[in-house]
Amino acid sequence: MLDPYPSPPLWPYIRSEPGPRIPLFNVRLDWLENPRTREVLQRLVLETADWVNVVAVTAEGRVVIVRQFRFGIGKITTEIPGGIVDPGETSGEAARRELLEETGYTTEDWVYLGAVEANPAIQNNFCHHWLARGVMKSGEMELGEGEDITVMEMTLDEIKSEIHGGRLLHSLALSALGRVFNLWG
Repeated sequence: MLDPYPSPPLWPYIRSEPGPRIPLFNVRLDWLENPRTREVLQRLVLETADWVNVVAVTAEGRVVIVRQFRFGIGKITTEIPGGIVDPGETSGEAARRELLEETGYTTEDWVYLGAVEANPAIQNNFCHHWLARGVMKSGEMELGEGEDITVMEMTLDEIKSEIHGGRLLHSLALSALGRVFNLWG
């Protein structure tokens, strides 16, 4: 099917060079030609592994929520469990691992909800959304050295209150939750 909406042309790739290595990202500098102006511009790309987010729902319909300090904004955030897809891991394997490590919850009932571009302006990765149904607390949290997480179960109304109160603002968490629940009604 033809797309009825026009798109600008792709920018011709000129070259790349590696930039400094930083935690979680490899920096790449690309030179691309703007097809409109023919000017060659240098652009920053942060190469990183794909991520996962998990909408974990108990048999009672409560959602597993995490709160943790986020260095980028210097605040405690309200989110859903998630993390990095490790080398050699599928997004489904990463979702199962992250749910257990961050919360101690598990389930055998998993549904893939699709993926979104994490930040296509400067990043090359995707965030995969997973639904975990009928989760139960069945293990201990196994937090990494950079994690300090509080876990709770919330109703949909409590989640909506967190959103409307400006406490749940994480765009990727909202994207995943919005694939399961009507957050705005």
